[in-house]
Amino acid sequence: MAYYHVPGVAVAVIRNGKVVQAAGYGVLAEGSNQKVNADTLFSVGSVSKVATASIILRMAAKGKLNLDSNVDRYLRSWHVPPTKDVPDPDVTLRMLMSHTSGFNVGGFPDFMPDEPVPTLIETLDGKPPAKHHAVRLTSVPGTRYSYSGGGIMVEQQLLEDVTKTSFADTAKTWLLNPLHMDRSTFVSPLPASTSNVAKAHDNDGHLVALPRGWQTFPEQAASGLWSNAQELGSWVAALIESYRGQNNFLPRGLATQMMTPVSPSPQGLGPELLGSGDARVFFHSGSNDNYRAWIEGYLQSGDGFVILTNSSNGSLLRLEIRHALSDAIGLGVDPVLRTVDLDMNDPAYTDYKGTYRLDSDIPMNIRGRLADDFDVEAFDVDISEEKVVLRIPGEDHVHPLKALSPTRFVDPDSGTVPLMQFEFHSDAHGKVEAVSVTSGNSLAYYRHDLSARPKAR
Repeated sequence: MAYYHVPGVAVAVIRNGKVVQAAGYGVLAEGSNQKVNADTLFSVGSVSKVATASIILRMAAKGKLNLDSNVDRYLRSWHVPPTKDVPDPDVTLRMLMSHTSGFNVGGFPDFMPDEPVPTLIETLDGKPPAKHHAVRLTSVPGTRYSYSGGGIMVEQQLLEDVTKTSFADTAKTWLLNPLHMDRSTFVSPLPASTSNVAKAHDNDGHLVALPRGWQTFPEQAASGLWSNAQELGSWVAALIESYRGQNNFLPRGLATQMMTPVSPSPQGLGPELLGSGDARVFFHSGSNDNYRAWIEGYLQSGDGFVILTNSSNGSLLRLEIRHALSDAIGLGVDPVLRTVDLDMNDPAYTDYKGTYRLDSDIPMNIRGRLADDFDVEAFDVDISEEKVVLRIPGEDHVHPLKALSPTRFVDPDSGTVPLMQFEFHSDAHGKVEAVSVTSGNSLAYYRHDLSARPKAR
């Protein structure tokens, strides 16, 4: 925490579907003597999206929503605008929750305490004081994965139209009250009088968003949940137990759908998914400007954890904590990668250099998350200072790759879980013909552009 300038952290640990420990570390604010504990509220960012999915699934279980109906069936205050490429939009809740709806706007800027905030309609239409583009379809619904907080705001509008109540009240009825999450709330802004709140801090561990000490997150369904380690852990445990048929929070069939990827997405109905067998996990990160959160659940063993931090650098610390807890569970999810030293001056590596172009014939359900996380048509590979480096046209920085073998490399800064890997493929003549890019179960294929090579005589 000191190294990364993170003043406050809270962690909950789940074993066999039950929270067995929840604890706080550090302080609510820089220079304060008020300690973080298991009840301290943190902004959980995009973990809110999975919580919103829980609300939708519980309502679907009661027959109030159909996951595969056109959402315009439910929308009253706003409708999905047609586009030139999508003149008759047919967007469903299943698409929205899995980020296959085709909507844009990945995330939203936060609002300082003295800033005006947009209404929900202004958020959807990108009108001031909203700080982002209008939420609109940019691809045909159901055809590709594109992470969209904008799509989650369509969910919020739908829920408000169906329930005829505020989203915060709907969340209390369908999620927070049933799980006795008494301190958790979607109320926006969180009142300044709220007690035991972890204040927001920047990369250097200094307070921001003063005098209140935290921002406003008007995009409630996408990023507006405030919760604590104990209550968030209880919710993650309820999802695990529902999947295992040992809790009636969600019917087992719907919990199974929640934890099943919706092609071509790596995500199910809310969470991301990874691994198989005992190592099958669901997870999601949360990243508002100065808060970083993480949830993860092991569907077979019932293990899991929640990590909450109150600093921009919490993204680095939460991964260290996440990896330590995963290693302690010991099921090999996203294991340590061991790099090797290579003599990149060896002429054998010269052929790695060049331009690689996307093979668009690879189906979207194979590309999965890479259609969003690595959405590039081409990249260049060079060898600089005895390192393989990757350059993406239009970007100023380069990506130094670390070797895992003579043909496989990893980008340690890719930010994906698992990290993005690059495998060079040589043909029977010893020439590199392609690079495959992988992250988890997602794969993209880039062919070596041979047009610049001299022709053989």
